[in-house]
Amino acid sequence: MTDIGVLLVDDQDLIRAGMAMVLGASSGLRIIGEASNGLDAVARAAELKPDVVLMDVRMPGLDGIEATRQIVAAQPEARVLILTTFDLDEYAFGGLNAGASGFLLKDAPAAELVAAIHAVAAGDAIVSPRVTRAMIDLYRGELPTGGSSSQSASAAATAVLSEREKEVLVAIGHGLSNTEIAGSLFLSESTVKTHVGRVLAKLGLRDRVHAVIFAYEHGLV
Repeated sequence: MTDIGVLLVDDQDLIRAGMAMVLGASSGLRIIGEASNGLDAVARAAELKPDVVLMDVRMPGLDGIEATRQIVAAQPEARVLILTTFDLDEYAFGGLNAGASGFLLKDAPAAELVAAIHAVAAGDAIVSPRVTRAMIDLYRGELPTGGSSSQSASAAATAVLSEREKEVLVAIGHGLSNTEIAGSLFLSESTVKTHVGRVLAKLGLRDRVHAVIFAYEHGLV
């Protein structure tokens, strides 16, 4: 099995060095390059063709959100995992529409970071439960209030889903992993994965991240 090629993007040398040390010692991962700003990230991604880009948000010149947009537009097969902090959440969520495959907090344990890279490389999407809670707080004022009209809108939007698929969608909206959904709904992980795929296909959503946003926008969580 070929190692996952990772491009590290952060304007702080020490942070890149720390990530390189952690990831370089992890089986199945290979650091193929680094970049210290968004413009360099776009150029390096075009040159190196990474499988996964670990992207900082605020950098000089071109920020991580626009860099993500350009990288994904040029290389749809590339996966971008944005590293964020609580005080940058509002800014970082713009990466959803830019094509990011997920968000992880910079203080996440090394094992969680490694697992997230493997997940996005495999085509899954990652939203840290802590980031999910912050997202709920951020969008709270913009979400449906739960009145009859919003309930009708939610029912119409999810009419194509079976009851089980709706349950899975709500669980995704709460930031649960497939393993956690399987445990809470007493299903096998393979069955959950099948349901997740059907939810995305029926609702026309690109990935799990957008399923989270859909759940928020329609007042399901």
